[in-house]
Amino acid sequence: MKQGDKPRFAVDSMLGSLAKWLRIMGYDALYFHRGEDADLERIALREGRLLLTKDQEIVKRGNCPSILIRSDRLSHQLREVIGELSLRWEGRTFTRCLICNLPLVPLEKEKARDRVPPYVYQTQERFMTCPGCGRIYWPGTHWKMMTERLRKMVEGYL
Repeated sequence: MKQGDKPRFAVDSMLGSLAKWLRIMGYDALYFHRGEDADLERIALREGRLLLTKDQEIVKRGNCPSILIRSDRLSHQLREVIGELSLRWEGRTFTRCLICNLPLVPLEKEKARDRVPPYVYQTQERFMTCPGCGRIYWPGTHWKMMTERLRKMVEGYL
């Protein structure tokens, strides 16, 4: 990874919550929840991804760049990755689909009308959608709560 590049991650099956929160932070985090370790390593190498794993054997083999995640607690896992890579997230949150990992694209309000609850349509002006799964996102109270939770989890590492 070159200086200034935004890291892309391959996240092993033991770290699903970490993958989700990296996506919330705006990072490309491919969650690998089935298959063999060798498959995960090949994908990480082929796509230029940094492997995040709890599997010491993968890291020892050294087949691809990786970070061994030691903690079982999500907040500590995030801190491990942030500390190792000096990650930033301000201004990047909620730019990727939490399900598909694809970058979100703007959606005209009128096109969201029949796809979101009426109250949401009436009270929100900005919508985004995933070009893969079609899920719609908007900056409601859940965004504020998740942002605050993220801030508390990584406090002192930013």
